[in-house]
Amino acid sequence: MPKQAIRTAVKVDLNKPAWEQPQLHNRWHPDIPFSCKVQPGEVVNVECLDWTGGQIGNNDSADDIKNCDLSRIHYLSGPIEIEGAEPGDVVVVEIQDVQPLAEQPWGYCAIFDKNNGGGFLDSHFPNAAKAIWDFEGIFCSSRHIPGVRFPGLIHPGIMGCMPSQELLDTWNEREKELVSYHASIGTDRVVAQLPLEKFTHAGSADAESAAKVAKEGARTIPPREHGGNCDIKNLSRGSKSYLPVYVKGAGLSIGDLHFSQGDGEISFCGAIEMAGVITIKCDIIKNGVKDMCMKNPMYIPGPVEPHYGPSRYLTFEGLSVDENGKQHYLDVNVAYKQTCLQFIEYFKKFGYSGEQLYILLSCAPVQGHIAAIVDIPNACTTLGVPVDIFEFECLPKEGGFQKIIETDCALTSE
Repeated sequence: MPKQAIRTAVKVDLNKPAWEQPQLHNRWHPDIPFSCKVQPGEVVNVECLDWTGGQIGNNDSADDIKNCDLSRIHYLSGPIEIEGAEPGDVVVVEIQDVQPLAEQPWGYCAIFDKNNGGGFLDSHFPNAAKAIWDFEGIFCSSRHIPGVRFPGLIHPGIMGCMPSQELLDTWNEREKELVSYHASIGTDRVVAQLPLEKFTHAGSADAESAAKVAKEGARTIPPREHGGNCDIKNLSRGSKSYLPVYVKGAGLSIGDLHFSQGDGEISFCGAIEMAGVITIKCDIIKNGVKDMCMKNPMYIPGPVEPHYGPSRYLTFEGLSVDENGKQHYLDVNVAYKQTCLQFIEYFKKFGYSGEQLYILLSCAPVQGHIAAIVDIPNACTTLGVPVDIFEFECLPKEGGFQKIIETDCALTSE
């Protein structure tokens, strides 16, 4: 039988508010109704809005980043019912393609204000900033970060199945305990986002179910046992994800599409965020959770990614000694921050601002690794930056560097 045209299982409208589109949702809860049904082995297209639901514009101001309402995020496409999936099974999601929507060939990467989302280096970069990226086939470039061009490794930041009520209750209880503990010791930052009724979007749920989702629904911010917001850049074309099933029909949801992302997505909105369409095929492994001793998802990377020779990465090291000279014990978090800060200070010599480099580090195809975690007292992390993404020579040399960059990224009006 000849192949048929690929069906669009979920379609979005860029001109309609995300919260008015019943095929989308922004909480995890088993009572959110399915938006469509697919058969095992069927190839379908799933369209997605950007993660904010269209709050960010293609302009030269970061005011929209500063004022972005994070109680609305993330808008996900689904839940998709997979015929025959039952609790204890594993859904295998093969990503066959991911592309920007043709009518919106651009994306953005940003630093969120420390008081509204923050990021990995928010003590150093507390204010909002933004860069718009234009897509040119597989390549991207930005008027806000000149001198750089690279191919994207397009992927979904979020993919997961709906939790059971039991699993949802476990999430909420353990995250509530975490928040309570840190409140008791006076921690000065948000450590988890608990259920929030404000701006909950429960898809096509009726009023009673929507109220329950608003009260209990888990936020979409962290990764959890079901998958969720893992931000794994290698879940691109040709990859396979193995996701545990907790409810009948699985309830697969996808969103937060990225044109490109560096390891860690460190600025919080650190990938090049975009609206797009993902082509997937789903299969089922019956009783896979038990047979594979699965506690968390697994994946096989796809065969497609930007290739740079091993000798074309300028690699920075960091240790678990902070910027004030304080020694920490095998602290990978401290070490990776120092690695990132070293990259930023190095490339400032070419005229880039710290904000531009923080954004670039978040979205360019950089390779972050733990090099050593046993040699007390220092952990060692590395960050490899492909020098070929730059349109100028940037390798170390005697005599220093010439300042060649004279523009900045988009900043706030205040």
